[in-house]
Parts: sequence; structure tokens; C-alpha cells
Amino acid sequence: MSIFNGMNITASALTAQRLRMDVISSNMANAETTRGRMVEGEWQPYRRKMVVMEPNGSAFSSHLQRAMGNNSTSGSGVKISQIAEDQTPFKLVFQPDHPDANEDGYVSMPNVDPLKEMVDLMSTTRSYEANVTTFDAHKNMLLKALEIGR
Repeated sequence: MSIFNGMNITASALTAQRLRMDVISSNMANAETTRGRMVEGEWQPYRRKMVVMEPNGSAFSSHLQRAMGNNSTSGSGVKISQIAEDQTPFKLVFQPDHPDANEDGYVSMPNVDPLKEMVDLMSTTRSYEANVTTFDAHKNMLLKALEIGR
């Protein structure tokens, strides 16, 4: 185990939360985009994206077994396994004057809920801040350890 293991774990979490903030920002920016991508010659609205995280390295159960066996190895952080698309159906809004309206006057709008995105953004920001605090605490402990040697 490295002396910087805690910093590396926290850094991986900071990177993951930063990507999550970027994806949420993209969702918010495209909340009204009716032409997100072309599928079979027809435009579809933007589809909400979500970040899927998983432990970097082995599964939690193996870490638990090692901890119960008094083995001092610890985790190795978090990684992004994929950026998945939310498969909830698009919202239909009656706007007969919209250029993307169908024959009945309904427009398919993205499945992005701005309120849900704001809650996710606040949660992500709090996680990011907590990881920054953890990183600073670890850095301060290493500095104090160096002062002992003086």
C-alpha cells in the first residue's frame, strides 16, 4: 500500500464527479433540443444521459473478505463504466406551429426533467466538495508526518 493511496482514491472520485457534472450540464443545455440525433432518416429528441460508476478494481465482497482477514489492503477508487441513455419515453407537447410537430400537432420533447437534473447537480457538487475536503485532510496528514521528522 502506497502512502499516496488515499489521495489516488480521492482523485478518482473527483474525476468521476467532475464528469458527472459535465453530463448533467449537457442534459440541462439540451432540455429543449428536439433534434438530438438522426435515427433511420428521422430526427429524434435529445435523450437524457446518466453516468454509471463502479469500483475500480475488484468487487466490494473481496475487499470485505480481506478486511475480515486482517489484510491491510484497501480499495482503489472509482471509475466510470459507461454513460448510459435514459430510456424513458419522450414527452409529447402540443405545439402545432413547431417545425417538428407531427400530423396531430404534437412535438416529441427530450426526456430531461430540469428539476431532477438540478437535484442531481446539487448532490454531485456536495460529493465533489466532500472529496476535496478528504483530499485536503490527507495532504495535511502527510505534511504533519513530514514535520515529525524535523
